[in-house]
Amino acid sequence: MNTLGISIVLINILVAVLLSLGGVPVLVWLERRVAGFIQDRSGPNRCNIGGFRLGGLIQSFADMLKLVFKEDIVPAHIKKRFLFSLAPTIVLFCAILTFSVIPFADDIVINGKRYMLQALPTDMGIIWFLAFAGLSVYGIILAGWSSDNKYSLLGGLRASASTISYEPIMALSVITMIVIYGTISLNDMAVKQSHLILGFIPAWGVLLQPIAAITFIVSAFAEANRTPFDLAEGESEIVGGFHTEYGAMKFGLFFVGEYVAMSASSGVIVSMFFGGYNIPWLSTESLKSHISIISYAIMVLLPILSYFFIKWMYKNNRWKKADDKRNKESAILAKVIIGLNIALILLLLYFNLVAKTPNSVSVLTALLQFGTFIIKLFMMNLVYIWVRWTLPRFRYDQLQTLCWKYLLPISIGNLFITSLVVVGFGL
Repeated sequence: MNTLGISIVLINILVAVLLSLGGVPVLVWLERRVAGFIQDRSGPNRCNIGGFRLGGLIQSFADMLKLVFKEDIVPAHIKKRFLFSLAPTIVLFCAILTFSVIPFADDIVINGKRYMLQALPTDMGIIWFLAFAGLSVYGIILAGWSSDNKYSLLGGLRASASTISYEPIMALSVITMIVIYGTISLNDMAVKQSHLILGFIPAWGVLLQPIAAITFIVSAFAEANRTPFDLAEGESEIVGGFHTEYGAMKFGLFFVGEYVAMSASSGVIVSMFFGGYNIPWLSTESLKSHISIISYAIMVLLPILSYFFIKWMYKNNRWKKADDKRNKESAILAKVIIGLNIALILLLLYFNLVAKTPNSVSVLTALLQFGTFIIKLFMMNLVYIWVRWTLPRFRYDQLQTLCWKYLLPISIGNLFITSLVVVGFGL
């Protein structure tokens, strides 16, 4: 592999790490702010560094530092200490690996060579996701068993009971989408969703297979151990469930692993059902051919949106005391936003007027698709958070009833009908 290929691989890995691990503080902040909004309260808005609160985001970094420096105590009654310490590592490791096969943008062509824009350059895609997402439950089961605590053991047993409930539904949903797309590659699925139905409807998976989309999303909530299916850690019933005996950074790894798994599930849902990195009505080739028009539209819209954001920030970010150091935050952030706007506009002008080569067009197209993917990923994570603070927790037997009595027959019937249609019409 040449130097450029190695550089692209390293950039892909860096992007995957930033979106998975680096995105955890942002997701924690978003969770708290949305929870505050739904419960009619402010959420985190006091913690600051030199007056900078960033809307409460600093609170997330403070909590992470607290977990890092907190004393790690292992209860004396725990005998299987190695397995006890290994369990949270398995959960986090599997969550990161599931994120590594999600494409951030279409394959980029530079100097006639094609490079994949995902951390692991493999076409296994959705099969890889299923393998490691299913493997992560072993970390939860191992944590419950090695804790030598009855509540933790019950949490581990609930995790195993949940797995045999939602895994068949998820697998059937994936098989249905493989029948539709004819591939297991998430990038190929995203490319196929760039086409149009009847000439004007985006061929997104959620429109082609709404039933498979619903069943997969329900299964993904259970896979990520999120409410209403966070049965393994039912605080109102079994204290903390599988992580009752964990503290400090061992608990932090479980905590981070849950958010990374949520982000990975969101990425897969976006890639399979919501067009992936594609801008609606614009395939990669269409985007390349209209790149100048889109760039100039961004140059016009971005300052307008930034103006309204800065105006909103000044209005909602004032403190009663005039000498409060937090009042300076809005002015400084406004200058930063204006500077970023100028830098981005200059970059777009450079790409379109000075360095308009096939390579620069490919890079700019990839950047626009990457931005589209980030927005969709953010919106899907927002759905996860919205559902958590809206619905109550299911009992574990209710999840089994839902999956085995209702979703399983629906998924089998949907797969059967889809296969008949695809074979019958030669699609």
